[in-house]
Amino acid sequence: MLRSCSTVVRRRCQPALLRNVSSEAQYEDYDAVIVGGGPAGLALAGALGSSQAVRDSLKISLIEAGDLSKVREWSPASGAFSNRVSSLTNASQAFLKDIGAWAHVEQERTCPIEDMEVWDGISDARIQFSASDLSLPADVQGMSRLTENLNLQRGLLRLLADTPSVHVSDKTKVTSIVRQGDEHGGWPLLHLDDGRVLRARLLIGADGFNSPVRNYAKIGSFGWSYDTQAIVATLNHAPRGAFQGPNTTAYQRFLPTGPIAFLPLSPTSSSLVWSTKPALAAAILASEPSVLPRMINAAFRLPDISMRYLHSRILEAQQAGNRLTGDQVREEIAWRESSHAIDAASAYASSQTTIGIPPEGSESLPPLVTCTQPGTPASFPLRFNHTESYIGEGLGGRTVLVGDAAHTVHPLAGQGLNLGLADVECLAQHINNAVLNGSDIGTRTVLLPYTQDRYFENHKLMSVFDKLHKLYGTSFEPVVQARSMGLEVLNEFDTLKAAIMMNAGSQPSKNTDMRATAFGLAGSAFEAASGVKKFADVATGAVGGMLVKGIQQWAQRSRTQ
Repeated sequence: MLRSCSTVVRRRCQPALLRNVSSEAQYEDYDAVIVGGGPAGLALAGALGSSQAVRDSLKISLIEAGDLSKVREWSPASGAFSNRVSSLTNASQAFLKDIGAWAHVEQERTCPIEDMEVWDGISDARIQFSASDLSLPADVQGMSRLTENLNLQRGLLRLLADTPSVHVSDKTKVTSIVRQGDEHGGWPLLHLDDGRVLRARLLIGADGFNSPVRNYAKIGSFGWSYDTQAIVATLNHAPRGAFQGPNTTAYQRFLPTGPIAFLPLSPTSSSLVWSTKPALAAAILASEPSVLPRMINAAFRLPDISMRYLHSRILEAQQAGNRLTGDQVREEIAWRESSHAIDAASAYASSQTTIGIPPEGSESLPPLVTCTQPGTPASFPLRFNHTESYIGEGLGGRTVLVGDAAHTVHPLAGQGLNLGLADVECLAQHINNAVLNGSDIGTRTVLLPYTQDRYFENHKLMSVFDKLHKLYGTSFEPVVQARSMGLEVLNEFDTLKAAIMMNAGSQPSKNTDMRATAFGLAGSAFEAASGVKKFADVATGAVGGMLVKGIQQWAQRSRTQ
């Protein structure tokens, strides 16, 4: 028999339930309906299903338009990887372990990120991050772990297969959402393309950027599209040599056209996320397959002036209807390396050999890409978007948003899915508390603490990502000098870098056991703070004045263009 209310408040709601069954038996009543079967929606269903109180009290449904059997049966060949990956922080992994999902993720297809190399594409100012600075527990490897999204989704589906309290319907589209009359509680009614109608005490939108749930709730949003396209691909390369460390370092170079990131997947495979101009992305992907790996190698090694020249050559050739071949690109790169006096045995040469002792500085650069895995190169537009609220009000009440339905960010920091999983963890906790307290999970009183906990935290990080994109998107010299000096100074303070990593979720949890580490780092930070203060007393005037003047000149020039 279908239930319209939780068992905790069943007695209070029994008359309304009887009236509904007698007069509107065509409705299927659920306490929570999740729309969207992506990682965020599946993780929320798994989190709710992992709670004994929720399992005993609530009936939950998940609706997905796509065919989830393709995810359940996903079984790629050994060494082949999907092009959509996420860098799951230790905090996200801890949450997935808590709900029982991480045990279903194929660990052999994940890779720890133990170090990061990040540098300015114009000045070459560099900062390094290392998990060894964090004093992590013995069972935690790396500051995050690269995981294919399909691997995570499949693991979550395997978890839900053992969770009978969650009903999953795939290949089912929501055709419309309407609000029931106030005399029946004003619950959302979901009309599905298979003829069913679901009535939800709480409707949860985990349905992405074009969210039907958000549209139903009339929750406004603000944002903009970046003039940027992200190229993604799975890369093949030679393994690291005997004199080098394992392939567990992530590399990111900030070019004026956008950042390029090289993320490790296995000893001989890595993932690419390259943000660049739409026309250039289209031209590179339209070229023969050997062009992309050559351009990737160049993007991590050649000076910006040569990269701009290569970009113009590729665009001009495409516009003339005569695309450059892989051999032509190789010859262009070789000539540019020669003009910059890059020795053939240097780590910055695109023709270096991997035999013998590696050249000096080789670990500061990613391995040379030999080819991309077939079918993996693709691109998609980038945007910034944030809703005005995470919960519906008035006629759009009893709704809540998580993940991409609530916020979309630039992938330069790799935090999109981590923000969504943090939403899921927070919302699941508030729903669980409401059940324990005998509260109606769809009321504003229950949902408001969720949006208070998550909205500012998400917006703060999203603003940082957006400003980083804009800060590194200019080649204006005063701004380049100021940001480079700041990056190099920060790189000298390991404690401050550790604090940044902790804030980004590199610690596996926020429980009491981890506070000792945090206080230890804080103690070291006081020692470093005196040095920072002395430096700041001398440098603040120079750096601050240069930065302010540079930004003013940059803004003035932008207005006149």
